[in-house]
Parts: sequence; C-alpha cells; structure tokens
Amino acid sequence: MAPTVARDGEFTFVVHLREPPYEPPHVHVEFGDEEVRINLDDGSFLEDPPTGKRRTLLRAFRRHSWEILACWTRVRQR
Repeated sequence: MAPTVARDGEFTFVVHLREPPYEPPHVHVEFGDEEVRINLDDGSFLEDPPTGKRRTLLRAFRRHSWEILACWTRVRQR
C-alpha cells in the first residue's frame, strides 16, 4: 500500500513503501494515466514530464514538499 501524501488539482503525490535501496528519495506523481517521479534531493524529474506539465508539476510539488519529505522520512524509518 502506498500512502497518498497530497493532492493538488489533477496531481496525486504518492510515496511507495517498498522501493529499492539504490533509488534516490523520490515521490510518485500520478495524473490521468501518467506518472512521473520527482527526486526529493534536488527537485529534478526522474522521467521527463509530458509537454506542458513541467512548470505546473513543480509548482504543485513545491507547495507540498514539506509534507512529502516528512512522509518519505517516516516511511524509511520503518
């Protein structure tokens, strides 16, 4: 089960409980039938977002970054 951390418009931010240890800290952003991951260390995308979504995704991510990072930290301490 992956906890939904935040919703912002069309975007749902999800932290997966079981990720490979070599993956950088990141959040999955689901919207429509698409998904991208954002690196929590530097705010970069792990996959290119669809054309025209980059700026909107980053704004939504920044609005919820503290919640996302707090959730990531809790999940990783388990």
